[in-house]
Amino acid sequence: MTAFRMLLISMFLALLGCTAVVISQQGLGLVAVFISNLQQLDWSGQFNLDFSFMLMISALWVMWRHQFSGVGVMLGLAALVGGVLFLSTYLFIQSFRLNGKVVPLLIGPQRVVA
Repeated sequence: MTAFRMLLISMFLALLGCTAVVISQQGLGLVAVFISNLQQLDWSGQFNLDFSFMLMISALWVMWRHQFSGVGVMLGLAALVGGVLFLSTYLFIQSFRLNGKVVPLLIGPQRVVA
């Protein structure tokens, strides 16, 4: 679990640093660039479409893990918008809440059968 937590921290810091540089150089125009790339039907657009689907799967997993409760839906929407910045933080916190137990981390503690 320690290696996984270190990976989460590394991903968070790398993406946060990259995001800071991009914002400082290009501003906050992500949505316009993202949609423009999708419309061009090139590799950049293909990657953005694939990435969008991965974000949707991530959001659905977080919602499912929380049994589609109000909190789960809110967390899922955060996963959809926040990507790895959200998901790495979420998994890092949950790994401590669940004392490093992998099964409850994956399926939610309420689904674990004793």
